[in-house]
Amino acid sequence: MTAPKYILLFVLPLMLNGILTAQSSAERRFVRQGNKLYEAKKYNEAEVSYRKALQEKGGSHRALFNLGDAQYKQGRFSEAANTFADLTGDKTNRQIQAKSYYNLGNALFSDKKIEESIDAYKKSLLLNPSDMEAKHNLMIAQRMLRQSQQQQQQNQNKNQQQNQDQQKQQNQQNQQNKNDQNQQDKQQQPQPRNEISRQDAERILQALLNNEKQTREKLNRQQAVARRTTDKNW
Repeated sequence: MTAPKYILLFVLPLMLNGILTAQSSAERRFVRQGNKLYEAKKYNEAEVSYRKALQEKGGSHRALFNLGDAQYKQGRFSEAANTFADLTGDKTNRQIQAKSYYNLGNALFSDKKIEESIDAYKKSLLLNPSDMEAKHNLMIAQRMLRQSQQQQQQNQNKNQQQNQDQQKQQNQQNQQNKNDQNQQDKQQQPQPRNEISRQDAERILQALLNNEKQTREKLNRQQAVARRTTDKNW
């Protein structure tokens, strides 16, 4: 599917019936000249000749169709698609419409517009159901579309899995950071004082009271001795 299906020559029955008689001699001359240049693979020069033919007769299906072929051969697929699309609007001849839709599909396919090319091939087959080349190209385009969609789905699944893995890793890191912070806060907290039991407290208190009592008794004895000594001196 590397080139459009047809280049319209005078020998094609498609363009002879009812159209050849309407051609001007100048238009025929430029179309013939363009065809010779096209066959010689001089597509740029052929395009010039077809455009001159269109200047002589703007509605020339032959010149317009072949112009689209020349544009396609030069790799200008978008321009070729526009040219063939103009021809699909003419419903006076189903053969011209069918071939134009076919070549429109080729141009769109080459321009990587696969879904649009599928639509063009289907329309070509509606006009000419026996066109095996259109059926073949339609199958190729549909297969490529499925492959593209499958690849997109695989990429989407891969990206989704990567995002989930990254989120899981981030959650684990956040939890680790939280645990580290809790451990640090725990270490920085003041250590609680050692508490004593009630019995120990009572025992300590009693010891203090006993010590105080002993001290008081000792002090009283000392005072008594001092008084006796004083009385004896008198």
